[in-house]
Amino acid sequence: MPTENLQIPTTDGQADAFAAFPDDGERHPGVLMYADGFGIRPVVREMARELAGHGYYVLVPNFFYRHGPAPVIELPEYIGEAARPAVFAQLMPLIEAHTAERALRDADAYLRFLTSRPEVAAGPVAVTGYCIGGLLAVRTAAAHPGQVAAVAGFHGPVGADGPESLAKLTAQAHFGHAETDLTPEALHELGQALETAGIDYTSEIYPGTVHGFTMADTDAFDAAALQHHWDSLLRLLDRALAAG
Repeated sequence: MPTENLQIPTTDGQADAFAAFPDDGERHPGVLMYADGFGIRPVVREMARELAGHGYYVLVPNFFYRHGPAPVIELPEYIGEAARPAVFAQLMPLIEAHTAERALRDADAYLRFLTSRPEVAAGPVAVTGYCIGGLLAVRTAAAHPGQVAAVAGFHGPVGADGPESLAKLTAQAHFGHAETDLTPEALHELGQALETAGIDYTSEIYPGTVHGFTMADTDAFDAAALQHHWDSLLRLLDRALAAG
């Protein structure tokens, strides 16, 4: 599985990024993948490679690039409960500094770069994300309705910008929520906003999960939920992008 470490030109500098794609010399649909707040690290690279193996060019930008290359903060190999307070003490200022305005400027650059890659097929792309990356994925899709055909978010605050943002979506969508992140009432409200947008979507709480369930290097990891995530994501991408 070919992989690359890349530099994406943005209005605020150079964003380092990781890419994975099939080793067949063909062009494949592009997928912009936003990591969770812990950023690009071995488990995220492995997820990108897994997705690329299904016929996609996967680009994972370091959205904290303004603070340095990934890993922006030192992370333990396994992010257990004991390590989380110290990690989050360093992460929260970075997350708070990553405003919607910054995110949208970056999204323009990321999509421009992704669609310019020689390995990426012409046509629409998809965006997926985890934790805060789920919100970034929704912001990207809402800002680029003609270019993003599919959007997915997992254990992320995908509705944090309100119904007005969701109303701008045209992409097919799947949102997988942790049981501890979203009440059934909040799930219903999110569904109503997506219904109003008139898009083809699925939005569900993954039973028995806690925030971060896709990430194998954390205590939140749930292997069955990760597989459900892959099944749902691949169905979405297959419908929207028709991977070769």
